Amino acid sequence: MPDKTVEKKVEALPGDTVSTAGVVVTDAGPAPEKARSLWSDAWHDLRRNPLFLISAVLIVFLLVMSIWPGLFTSASPRDADLAKHYLGKPNWGHVFAPDWLGYDVQGRSVYARVVYGARASITVGVGVTVAVTVIGTIIGMIAGYFGGWTDTLLSRVTDIFLGIPFLLGALVVLNSFDDRTVWVVIMALAFLGWTQIARVARGAVITIKQADYVVAAKALGASTSRILFRHILPNALAPIIVVATIALGGYIAAEATLSFLGVGLGDTAVSWGGDVARGREQLRIAPHTLIIPSVMVSITVLSFLMFGDAVRNALDPKLR
Repeated sequence: MPDKTVEKKVEALPGDTVSTAGVVVTDAGPAPEKARSLWSDAWHDLRRNPLFLISAVLIVFLLVMSIWPGLFTSASPRDADLAKHYLGKPNWGHVFAPDWLGYDVQGRSVYARVVYGARASITVGVGVTVAVTVIGTIIGMIAGYFGGWTDTLLSRVTDIFLGIPFLLGALVVLNSFDDRTVWVVIMALAFLGWTQIARVARGAVITIKQADYVVAAKALGASTSRILFRHILPNALAPIIVVATIALGGYIAAEATLSFLGVGLGDTAVSWGGDVARGREQLRIAPHTLIIPSVMVSITVLSFLMFGDAVRNALDPKLR
């Protein structure tokens, strides 16, 4: 009788060792995933957030338009022809042409002014955000790390600035300048807008300075600057970035509001807020001169607010 070989299937669980015909096979199970940092985890969530993707596309489009306006129109925002183009109506069929969005009261192309007006608004928004982030972070870190009378003094100074109405204070500061350029507006808004980030940075530093790695760095004799900028600042950046990103849209709206009130950028500057102020006088006969720059301000502010909201949801563990 020939030998009959009976094959037997053996199911092994992860981690079991199976011996078959002298061969030892060890199933170690699935390899453990590498631990992701807060930033990689946040980027993983942001890539799957439609709110972030839509706002990011709009922001990139606005940034390109502000840096290279010549890619979108060949018309000049200052060329005026009252004889031919006085309050000319929009010609919706001429896409990207000078008369696409009509003309204003001085015969200037509304489309060209919309394109070139992005530069002033976004420059002010980004410039103020960078300035208040640097100022507020430094003041908050000093107050939160040293504590004592330093914290008390800086906190009371912050409270004084918090008590000043933002737009009213900016109106008073800008009214003292005869030539209100983009940099003057940035300086005025940054002078009053650093308080929120300072408080956020202070609270983050107070929490982080009690961590074991900070205590160990102190015990090893690390200098104060090294502890602040190598150990504390990288771990306090997440809430600061969230607040700064959301505030950026507010600074763009503040610039447009101040220009609308006549105390923002000067009359020679191409600004959406200034065009809205001039367009309100022709609202009944030429509403496009008011509505179109107003829509651009709204889209820009909404884009940055949506972007900041998405970043906040990704970086805040409590919202996961």
